[in-house]
Amino acid sequence: MEPKFKRILYGGDYNPNQWPEEIWKEDMRIFRNARINSATINVFSWAKIQPSEHEYRFDELDRIVDMLSEEGYDIVMATSTAALPAWMVKRYPEVMYTDYEGRRHKFGGRHNACPNSPVYRHFAAALVERLAERYAHRPNVTCWHVNNEFGNECYCDICQNAFRVWLKDRYKTIEAVNEAWNMEFWGHTLYDWDEIVLPNELGDGFSPDCTNFAGISLDYRRFISDSYLDCYKLERDIIHRHNPQTTVTTNLMGTYKGLDYFKWAKEMDIVSWDNYPAYNTRPAQVAMKHDLMRGLKDQPFLIMEQTPSQQNWQKYNTLKRPGQMRALSYQGIAHGADSVQYFQLRRSVGGCEKFHGAVIAHAGTENTRVFREVAQLGRELESFGTATTGSEKHSEAGILFDWENYWALEYTSGPCADLKYVPQVQQYYDYFYQRNISVDMLPVDADLSRYKLLCAPVLYMIRGKMKEALEAFVRNGGILVLTYMSGIVGASDNVYLGGYPGPLREMAGIWVEEIDSLPPEFQNGVRFSDGSGASCSLVYDQIHLEGAEALGEYTRDFYAGTPAVTRNRFGNGAVYYIGTQLEPDGLARILDQAVSQGQVRSLIPEASGLEISCRESEDTRFYYLINFSEEDQPVPASLAGKPDLITGRISTAEDVLAPWDVRILTEAL
Repeated sequence: MEPKFKRILYGGDYNPNQWPEEIWKEDMRIFRNARINSATINVFSWAKIQPSEHEYRFDELDRIVDMLSEEGYDIVMATSTAALPAWMVKRYPEVMYTDYEGRRHKFGGRHNACPNSPVYRHFAAALVERLAERYAHRPNVTCWHVNNEFGNECYCDICQNAFRVWLKDRYKTIEAVNEAWNMEFWGHTLYDWDEIVLPNELGDGFSPDCTNFAGISLDYRRFISDSYLDCYKLERDIIHRHNPQTTVTTNLMGTYKGLDYFKWAKEMDIVSWDNYPAYNTRPAQVAMKHDLMRGLKDQPFLIMEQTPSQQNWQKYNTLKRPGQMRALSYQGIAHGADSVQYFQLRRSVGGCEKFHGAVIAHAGTENTRVFREVAQLGRELESFGTATTGSEKHSEAGILFDWENYWALEYTSGPCADLKYVPQVQQYYDYFYQRNISVDMLPVDADLSRYKLLCAPVLYMIRGKMKEALEAFVRNGGILVLTYMSGIVGASDNVYLGGYPGPLREMAGIWVEEIDSLPPEFQNGVRFSDGSGASCSLVYDQIHLEGAEALGEYTRDFYAGTPAVTRNRFGNGAVYYIGTQLEPDGLARILDQAVSQGQVRSLIPEASGLEISCRESEDTRFYYLINFSEEDQPVPASLAGKPDLITGRISTAEDVLAPWDVRILTEAL
């Protein structure tokens, strides 16, 4: 596709306003040596730009924009609306958010505004209007960054009133609300709209992730996600009114639970996100988040933030080992990123992020290990030009990821508190990752016809046209993998009567009578039809066959000998149903069959200890090889003879990649 930018953006968050101007020129010199070409500015400058209600000061920001423009930077202009100035809170205290416990917060922190406050929206819009009027047509301002890491939840009276309006639009009548939320339970029948109270600790919530009525809590999550999205759109529309061609984004946070990112992505010109793995985050977990961010729009995305070395806010803020930052940066590009950007370019002198890594450390010099690595990567990225920008990934397999299922599964009070959405999805992603099979992360309304194989782990909530779409996919020859806790409830968390997995029962060819759950110290086993076995844990569906065949049976407990894993022919395709959490080797045994039946291909024919991803432009295929293991790994023989984009060398079967090493092997199309 046509790239959004004329080069790979390389830079990050820059706060010259925190420093005297004599340091700015030195920054420019140092950044030039690192081939920095982009800067995100003005992220938290509202208090400086607008020191009082009717006063704006742009002189310093003008000088910053002029300086970066003279240096030829791509400027990512933030709107500064993620932290309120003190004068606003003092004069209009209702702009501050109210937390889950019902406490309105005082001045401080960030992401601290009520998203439905008319006062907040008024002042945010006025600020963005002036910013866009002043900078939207500056040629070096090539991207706009709205707010920052949208999130948080507010439970104030303003939000309560707005929620009631949102519900009226969704349900039309109070009777429909009662039915959707099953308010006969515990005698909670509502008679008027003003009897609806927020599901926090003062109402029907009994912890942020637990609720007496999942229906109201689910709707409140939908409402809050929509409320923040309205704030984003408010700012975006002002910017676009001044320059319809400019690119507008906001930085997302991977699998962050609070916002429905698939819905958000429809309103974003390009997806961007902040990548902060911990010391013990597995490469496959990072890869899945990258693929999720790419999947939000099925387009290349931006890495808006990462650290060149260590974080400051995790329990153990481990230094990135030599080569690790480069490998993680290329991993993002391999999965679809057209940028590598850091938080931060110069390390802050104070505040809670003063120990967060930066391109320029507190020593204030380029004579550091981190800077040398940043400069090496900068030179490499500069040498690529536009070769990789806009290139895409193509996959034959997909995994459904759905925020409403995420919310609903983790609100349900049973069968097991250890059943969490993201780890369930991750174990399926891990299978494809370990075999270098390209896989897309998909919304439930995706075009499924492009895929041969689809995994839908814990598809607990079936709503809208999901049933029909899945059935059409399988009837037309697709292979669908379903799991326990699928097809249980509808959009309001009310159970589909008639037996699990509800709307998916006919397609799966099974009936689940009961769902057992055992603590971690107790496990069962599964014996497969070929005589091999695997352990299983967490939950155990009690399955009756209704046309499906058993691929594995439980080995213990009163349900020994009953089906644990099944397969059902449906139309021209097949549905696999995995009724328990299999250990990785056992899960792989079933997914191997599904992959084989679906004729899904790996990127290379041989096994490899490397992470291998592929992007394609109109005329070139780029194979990204990254060694995240602790041992040297050979270049796969099937990729020998291809030139390396980084070095220009032709790869050979004798080449090896040391730990953290990278190759980008190219192939003409």
